[in-house]
Amino acid sequence: MDRSQSFGVETQRTELANTVYLQGELDLSKVAELRCALDTFIADTTRKLVLNLRELQYIDSTGIGVIVSVLKARDVLKAPFAVEDIPPKIKRLFDLTGITAFLQTNDSESATQARTING
Repeated sequence: MDRSQSFGVETQRTELANTVYLQGELDLSKVAELRCALDTFIADTTRKLVLNLRELQYIDSTGIGVIVSVLKARDVLKAPFAVEDIPPKIKRLFDLTGITAFLQTNDSESATQARTING
């Protein structure tokens, strides 16, 4: 399966959260698809927005950029945003790029509040 055909987005809306499940490989060719799926949820401040990355196998810098832009938008709106089930390979990339510290995760018992990204 080539990278351009191996990305998927599924969404789930509950009373408390809007969860977006990412699957496959997220790169420049699929960022528009992700943005489209997220646009319907970013302004919904009545529910937490959660990105579930359990099935995500690859992410490039444009995908990371989308996550950072969502983080900033939700921060401006003072709305909760979290990333959960981050695969180890992707968590390492988040660590290397420095965004892990700004992500509220649902992975650990000691999840901390997301800090504001300035800039």
